[in-house]
Amino acid sequence: MSFLAVEELVARIPDGAFVALPPDYSGCAMAAVRGLLWRPARGLRLLGVPQLGLQADLLIGAGCVAEIETAALSLGEHGLAPAFGRAWEEGAIAVRESTCPAIHAGLQAAEKGVPFMPLRGVLGSDLLGLRPDWKVIDNPFAEKDPILLVPAIRPDVALFHAPLADRAGNVWIGVRRELLTMAHAARRCLVTVEAVTEEDLLADDRTAAGTIPALYVEAVAEAPGGGWPVGLQGAYPADDAWLARYAREARTEAGFTAMLAEFVAR
Repeated sequence: MSFLAVEELVARIPDGAFVALPPDYSGCAMAAVRGLLWRPARGLRLLGVPQLGLQADLLIGAGCVAEIETAALSLGEHGLAPAFGRAWEEGAIAVRESTCPAIHAGLQAAEKGVPFMPLRGVLGSDLLGLRPDWKVIDNPFAEKDPILLVPAIRPDVALFHAPLADRAGNVWIGVRRELLTMAHAARRCLVTVEAVTEEDLLADDRTAAGTIPALYVEAVAEAPGGGWPVGLQGAYPADDAWLARYAREARTEAGFTAMLAEFVAR
């Protein structure tokens, strides 16, 4: 486990990488996304765990993304994701449609080291016709009981922002358990944090249950305010004024370019 500058951490995400990202309400590593935009990255494949928001819209609009797999991509209460909408209409990116349960099931399969995970909720939906990699079989333990098999999802990189890490590289995520699943499932886990503490996060029962052990973390970068503008639960709220302005201005290419320059220059 290494402590790095944000720029060094971002350098560990190669072009073309399959990158798992959390939704805007979880722990978005916006400072690292800024680094990917500044580089700029190319050919990224993004996985929403289970959905994508501003970080994906910025990367898509900047031409950094080749493909996404997600249950949804939006700006939440601020509306549709404008850069994604344009890219989708123009055929500039590929979209692998999924659902929240299917994404979590695929990641759980990867963290357990098994090739697939059974799932029921998607059966009967039109989504099956869009995902030939999903298989429906007969339940081997019961007659006339179909079950869906979702293949394991193993991202190259899990990237997220968290409130705290300790000097050993343990990362406290609190109640955001999807971040733990991402860390377990991915080949590499890169994390930005608000602060680094001298306390051992695993030695205190109050923090241990919400802590990802350093065993699952490749590198940590300290980035105070690194969740702006989507915010970080328990630390600071989303900058709703900026997000609303982005949602409004980024509807045009010129407006997106201006907002992107503002975000990258921050």
